[in-house]
Formats: sequence, C-alpha cells, structure tokens
Amino acid sequence: MGHPSQPTYKTIVISDLHLGSKGAKAAEVNEFLRAHSCHQLILNGDIIDGWQLKKGGSWKKKHTAFFRCVLKMMDKWDTEVIYLRGNHDDFLEQVLPLKIGKQFSIRQDYMLKSFGKKYFITHGDIFDSITSQMKWLAYLGDIGYTFLLWLNKWYNQYRSWQGKPYYSLSQVIKQKVKAAVNFISDFEEKLAELAKAKGADGIICGHIHKAEIKMIDGIAYMNSGDWVESLTALVETHQGEWQIIEFPHYNLKAELNEILGEAVTVEAEEEL
Repeated sequence: MGHPSQPTYKTIVISDLHLGSKGAKAAEVNEFLRAHSCHQLILNGDIIDGWQLKKGGSWKKKHTAFFRCVLKMMDKWDTEVIYLRGNHDDFLEQVLPLKIGKQFSIRQDYMLKSFGKKYFITHGDIFDSITSQMKWLAYLGDIGYTFLLWLNKWYNQYRSWQGKPYYSLSQVIKQKVKAAVNFISDFEEKLAELAKAKGADGIICGHIHKAEIKMIDGIAYMNSGDWVESLTALVETHQGEWQIIEFPHYNLKAELNEILGEAVTVEAEEEL
C-alpha cells in the first residue's frame, strides 16, 4: 500500500499527555499519531508526568509505545521533534538544552517561523505563580486533581454500565468554577503579552488543559489542550492555517450540562 508524498500536516503540537499517570490517554494519542504525520512535531510539556511517577504512578507499555510512534514518524517522514519541558516533566531542566542528532531536541522554549510569521512556543507554566513559586502547594493541588480523575473514572464506569457515553466530570467542574475561568483569562492575556514582548505574531502553549485558537490584542493565542480530558492537538496545514483537532469519540460538549448543569447554574445565579 503506497503512502502519500507528503505528511498530513506541516506541524503538529501536542501537550499535557501526563504519561505515567492514571489519567493519561496513551492508547488514544498513539492512535492519533499513527493516523497523522507532520514535518515538525512539537511536544509542548507535561509529556511525562514526573510528579505522578514520584508518587507511585506506573509506567506502562502503552506509555513507551508513544515514543515508539514518535521514532517511527522520525524514521518514516524525517519528522523533526522538539520536546519542550513542562512543570510535570521539569526534571528535563537538568539536561537542557539537549540535541540528539538532526531530528530530536529538548528545549526550554522555541520560536517557530512559518509562512513569514513567528510563533513563540512555551508550555505556559512560567505564568503560573503556584507552580513556579510555591511548588509544595502545586503538589497539593495535584493530589486533588488526581482524586477528581479517579472519581471521573468510576463515574464513567457507572455511565458505561448504564449504556451512556463518556463524560468528563473534571472538565465540567473546571469550566463551571468562576475562579478557574478568571485564571484562564489572565493566563491567556499574559502569554499574549509575552509573545508581543518577544516580537512574535503568536503564542503556542499548553498547561491549562483548554484547547483554544483566538486573537488577543493582535496576537494569535493558540493552546493545544491535553490528552487527559479533552484529547486535542493543534495542527498547522501546508497552507499555514492552524486548527484544533479533537480525537474522535471524545466530543464532550454535547453533554456538558447533563448532570451538573442545572444545579451549578442556579448556584451561579445566586452569586451574581
């Protein structure tokens, strides 16, 4: 069976896989990479979850398989792979910057030049004061998040037993909490300011597990999302257009308000 003459996309950006944690959707991201190809693959932080591995997380065959998929892309398509460190894989700081051959490098951040535009790429945790200044509090928050994912898993097993589709409880809660919404807004604006300071046309990040493409004060803000809750990737076509791809069967928006919607809406109205 013949292969197309060029890869599916010019650039693919994925982040926040959290391999080594229970919440990681390794099988799904592996399936995504087998189905798509690119000239440049950017792994934008929190690919390996060092925090969870330290706390008893387990590394599985499907986690190793992810790197096999990446190596296969490098071999088959001559894909250049750039791995940027995140806060959960901050152990990489000990080896930065590291270049292995012509195709693989580990860096702090990266300036992507494409179709006459410059995009500053960084994981995004540099503006998260909790992770940068109060790491112990971030670990504490991570435990709460891990519990939420555990609850999510059991809740979905119950839904599966009832014949209902997958539903991301953790994503619904995050989207409904006003403080989280304010944090996300501040995060996006600060990163757009950073891109402007760097003389870039846009910013590409991850970290907050919320895929997005929008303009902020003349700067293109793009977030690749995650592979724990939303299962999204950011891709650049051969024409220089950027898109968010959602992995099939994980479109959660249709069910967003099914369980918590009414109760949380009433609560929110009371606060106003």
